[in-house]
Amino acid sequence: MNRQNFDRQNTQAMLDLILSRRSYRGTYRPDPVPREHLTAILEAGLAAPSGCNKQTTSLIAVDDPALLASIKAAIDPPVARTAPAMICVLTQRIIAYRDRCFATQDYAAAIENMLLAMEALGYRSCWYEGHITDADRIGDRIARILHVPDEYELVCILPVGVAAEEARAPQKKPFGQRAWLNGFPESQEK
Repeated sequence: MNRQNFDRQNTQAMLDLILSRRSYRGTYRPDPVPREHLTAILEAGLAAPSGCNKQTTSLIAVDDPALLASIKAAIDPPVARTAPAMICVLTQRIIAYRDRCFATQDYAAAIENMLLAMEALGYRSCWYEGHITDADRIGDRIARILHVPDEYELVCILPVGVAAEEARAPQKKPFGQRAWLNGFPESQEK
């Protein structure tokens, strides 16, 4: 944003959106998610920064009821059973710089962009990763359903839908326990 065109109202709206976003694990209303909204969410994800511009993150939006049912049946224990749409996050483990791979950072940035886009469009979601990549490899099952090539790994699902109930704010530590200016506070050192 150009400092000379600083728009306090839009800036505050963006900050409010970031601060109001919540992970939602509840029931979804059956309202379908329009394709233009799914596309906008995917575009927000793909606009995220990418280490050395390797663009390791790819995305699949699913709104077909039969395909969604197959995916949801593969997830045990179940999550997001009532979501009318889902975004599956794929990554490729590509070396970007020396021996470094930034795939995790790339898809994390893409996921946060999509979560914020969903919030802006009136949807709720939750970042399900550990549940998908645990030893039982649910992500591999979902990838097979979606015909994902072997060079991609399905690392996360994001349900998309209108919440049927209010999302609860998590308990957060106070700002001063996790953020500081100009160094770590002496009072918290050993």
